[in-house]
Amino acid sequence: MVAVLATVVFATAAPAAPAAHIAIPATTLDVALTTLARQSGQDIISTESALRAVRTRALSGDVPVAAALARLLGGSGYHAVAIDSRSWRIVRDAAVRPSLPSPPPPARRAAAPPPPETPNGDIVVTASKQHIPLLRYPGTLTTISPNGSPDIPSLPDMTDVARATPVLQNTEFGPGRNKIFIRGIADSSFDGATQSTASIYVGDVQLGYAGADPSLKLYDMQGVQVMEGPQGTLYGSGSIGGIVRLLPNPVALDRASGAVSAGGTFTAGGGPGYDVAGMVDLPVIDDRLGFRAVAYDERQGGYIDDPARRLDHTNRIDTLGGRLAVKYDPGGGWMIDATGLIQRIDGADAQYAEAGSGPLSHRSSLPQPFHNQVALGSLSIRKTWASGLELLSATAMTDNHSAEMFDATALSPARGGPGGERPATAYDVDTAKRLLTEEMRLSRSLTTGSSWVIGFTLLSNTDAEQRALGIVGTVPSIDGVTNVTQSGSAFGEGTLAVTRNFAVTLGARLTIARVDGEPDFKTINTNFVKGRSTRRVDPTAGFSWKLTSDLALYGRFQTGYRTGGLAVARGIGRVADFGSDSIRVGEIGVRKLRSGATGLSLTAAVSYARWTDIQADLVNRRGLPYTDNIGNARITAVEGTADWVPIVGLRATAAFLYTQNSVTGPLADLSSPAHRRLPDTPPIAAKIDASYEWSIGRGMTAIIGGSGNYTGRSVIGTGDLFDVDQGKYADFAVRAGLRHGRIETTLSIDNLTNVRGNRFASGNPFALSARDLTTPLQPFNVRLGTAIGF
Repeated sequence: MVAVLATVVFATAAPAAPAAHIAIPATTLDVALTTLARQSGQDIISTESALRAVRTRALSGDVPVAAALARLLGGSGYHAVAIDSRSWRIVRDAAVRPSLPSPPPPARRAAAPPPPETPNGDIVVTASKQHIPLLRYPGTLTTISPNGSPDIPSLPDMTDVARATPVLQNTEFGPGRNKIFIRGIADSSFDGATQSTASIYVGDVQLGYAGADPSLKLYDMQGVQVMEGPQGTLYGSGSIGGIVRLLPNPVALDRASGAVSAGGTFTAGGGPGYDVAGMVDLPVIDDRLGFRAVAYDERQGGYIDDPARRLDHTNRIDTLGGRLAVKYDPGGGWMIDATGLIQRIDGADAQYAEAGSGPLSHRSSLPQPFHNQVALGSLSIRKTWASGLELLSATAMTDNHSAEMFDATALSPARGGPGGERPATAYDVDTAKRLLTEEMRLSRSLTTGSSWVIGFTLLSNTDAEQRALGIVGTVPSIDGVTNVTQSGSAFGEGTLAVTRNFAVTLGARLTIARVDGEPDFKTINTNFVKGRSTRRVDPTAGFSWKLTSDLALYGRFQTGYRTGGLAVARGIGRVADFGSDSIRVGEIGVRKLRSGATGLSLTAAVSYARWTDIQADLVNRRGLPYTDNIGNARITAVEGTADWVPIVGLRATAAFLYTQNSVTGPLADLSSPAHRRLPDTPPIAAKIDASYEWSIGRGMTAIIGGSGNYTGRSVIGTGDLFDVDQGKYADFAVRAGLRHGRIETTLSIDNLTNVRGNRFASGNPFALSARDLTTPLQPFNVRLGTAIGF
């Protein structure tokens, strides 16, 4: 359902032609050029960052591309240079600076909306905060784009995105409580007090600090960018594995539009599911003020049975959410964006199975529901100058609350002695998180290929966890913990074009942070150190060497870290302090861009990491949680992606990740040598995808496609207790679609061969020691959906 992309230009979609039917509404120059490229089938590229500040008038008719460019660029301060018969580069006029003309009158004619402002496969890496051209970027970046309706394309959520690229790994406790890992930088399979190894961002603002990914449904998204880590210089603590940027579609100020979509899912041997979503984009003041709203409701039908409670399909999951974005363009290069989102996930039961109960069933004494609710509010103010200078202030607050319950009956003594009935016992965890962030930065991208960014970030995070363990009906509280983290950072990074083809990147971040912790319900013990302070510098150095016009070699060295804090310790009724960890990574890679509408693009990279004092959230043999620094690890990774378009309409992509790691330390050294590995990181993971799109006449377009994934063997964690097999399976999917105007119907089939692969060998920590848990793939399932744009 998704495609992994390795290159980015103003995208083309049809053969080149001397004249094409053009329908471009009044918009900004960057969007107009993207629309022209898509409609004409020609390549139009630029590294100019100020195109978004120039407004253009509507353009329509059968117009040669050269003439269309002349009309769009006339008086803008830019002109087009022909590279070849089908390629153009937009450059700044030598003697004319771009101006901000008065907004044109709004277009009254109905027109198809242009594609997102960040084109599919953009040539500029915006995640670098400097608008670096992709061939100049000294690191590995993966872009994942949606396949879906023309108006509200959807990626399911981050768990499904992780299955779309081998670079991402994840646990499988369920939506709203899965952990995401990047390129094998994985600490543990369990949630706790440690900061995440991969930071999730919505645009320019951070979504969370510690714990699981909230699994936002990715409706109405341009795509997802995975920036491999560590990213300590630009993004600070918690990005030791990298960052994931979710890119919502922007508000359009020059037109009204909307869309609705609906689908039904049918699972072999399971319950039915559905999804409904809608989007509306309305200008309030043409070209000045508008909003975009998205709402969705989704049910994933269950497929796990519980014969002990005589229930079928218990693991049903309901998700309800929405997003509202408001954009205001006061003119003069200023832009103000406000965004709010909220989502609630309700899971009726756990999604694991027990080998003794069957491949799709488990036995429990009580239901094991979970809930997750996340809310985000953000405000960004941006000022862009024609010289390429840009100022951004982004402020955000995120509130995340989760609750989950596990069946802990195995811990209860049997009534009447050995062999007797055990009373139903529940273990409850309630977590509340609040994150406040402010970032202000100034950047400039120059026509010479050089760029720089400087800025500061302020962060305050509160993470409170309360626990309860006891017989149902008389559940007492036990130790919980609260951590409050406050930090301030100043950062700077610059890319200098030493020659026309060689550039170096240098940067550093200074962070001063303090973590205060408090154990709930208990007095402070001797293991608790209140007021842990951190003062740290994280440098980065990199290079890019452009070997040809579409081929570059790059290399990078960077560091990162995570703050420490207070956490649950071994046993019941204890808390303890855990320390900061840090990582150093070096990588070298090669990147080739596709030079036209057809051809091959690829990226390949090798990296080596040294990770010290690894923080890990673990459980003991009874299933009770604790957090500790478990030791050090060395990680070698080899990865590659290829994107091939042999003819227009036919596309094939392939990606793989090979990792090798070893852990040394107190926990690993007590285990056999074969069990000293990081969790959830298979030695090899790979994906292939192919699709073909063609016109069948009368304004109709058809598409077919298929994909395959292979996931190698991995384990739950480091040490003998956690060396439980998972993975080592292959699964396949197919899809088809039919588009007529603004109406699209799609059919997709996942787990085509109905394999029973084990995604994750956990689900209930109190049954982990039995070593017979599996989290099976969702059985063979079919989704039929329709989307209508207007």
